[in-house]
Amino acid sequence: MIELEGVSHSFGEREVLTRLDLKLTERRIAVIGSNGSGKSTFARLLNGLQVPSAGQVRVDGLDTRKQGRAVRRRVGFVFQDPDVQIVMPTVAEDLAFGLKHHGLAKPEIAERVSEVLTEYGLAEFRDHPAHLLSGGQKQLLAIAAVLSVRPDYVIFDEPTTLLDLRNKRRITQLLHELPQQIVVISHDLDLLADFDRVLVFDAGRLLADGPPAETIPRYIDHCAAS
Repeated sequence: MIELEGVSHSFGEREVLTRLDLKLTERRIAVIGSNGSGKSTFARLLNGLQVPSAGQVRVDGLDTRKQGRAVRRRVGFVFQDPDVQIVMPTVAEDLAFGLKHHGLAKPEIAERVSEVLTEYGLAEFRDHPAHLLSGGQKQLLAIAAVLSVRPDYVIFDEPTTLLDLRNKRRITQLLHELPQQIVVISHDLDLLADFDRVLVFDAGRLLADGPPAETIPRYIDHCAAS
């Protein structure tokens, strides 16, 4: 379980999140809000990419401030911009990179890379320069690389932004089928319509928290009134 207790976060004198107390227990949780509402900062707090200015974030009891490395092994993070995540020259090398850091033996790495390439439709790009892939292919590679290490939780920041319709459908199906608890930050409200829980952020505060049938209409009404 991911828990936030008295969490606030500031950049300099600008407070971007204010006094959050949350327990994230549902399997599929969505986070929505206008640009600048604090949702991306919230996402980065969940695996220790950022630590709160005040309060605690805990993952299965591990404090992100004190045990960040252990937390990041449990919580995968898929960035909105896949170029941030792609670090190796070729597609296969990039997939292998994360697996090496998780201590897998060479034969197991090779086997899992092949499995992941096939699963995500990237097999023909095994030796292709990773940074020369299309935007959608890079997004698939970034997602595949995170999931290949089999984290317990996965945070997705706008996972369908760069995808064409076919790959968007593939990732939408994946988000429904993943056994892990996932937290998805997205402006794609249709994608989130059947999630278990939706958190709505506005100006660093939690505007609404509940099932999508209640929270998404409230968000739409709030945007219309703004």
